[in-house]
Amino acid sequence: MSLIKFNNRRRLFSSWTNESLKSFLSSDDFFNNDFFEEDSLMPAMNVKEHDNDFEIEFAALGFSKKDFEITLDDNILNVCGEKKHEAEEKEEDYTRREFSYNSFKRSLTLPKSVNTDQDVKATYKDGILKVNLHKKEEAKEQPKKVIEVV
Repeated sequence: MSLIKFNNRRRLFSSWTNESLKSFLSSDDFFNNDFFEEDSLMPAMNVKEHDNDFEIEFAALGFSKKDFEITLDDNILNVCGEKKHEAEEKEEDYTRREFSYNSFKRSLTLPKSVNTDQDVKATYKDGILKVNLHKKEEAKEQPKKVIEVV
């Protein structure tokens, strides 16, 4: 009886050719991960429209009030957050240094109905940054008129 070498890899990967494997590994889908997208590092945002104003909420956990810079320039609202933390501990035989850095910037073009002349209010509580923008008088919803038939 003679022994014959059996190659089982062909049966296991029979549908994979060298070209299809190269194509898969070089495709954008292979590295299409939200972590690498710029928007994935942005805080989640909600925009609410009320009768008199707009309320914009940003989920910015771990920041403090002093970490934010909010500017309004030429009908564009810029919201920036930047947090730095450094700690260093020195002992006789070792030095331990830790640091972290987190930042984001969102720019929003405001609708023409926003009154940029009025004060913009911003509050930060429990990891949520809220920005309130007032509407122009003519943009506010007018109450429905009831016309009496005579």
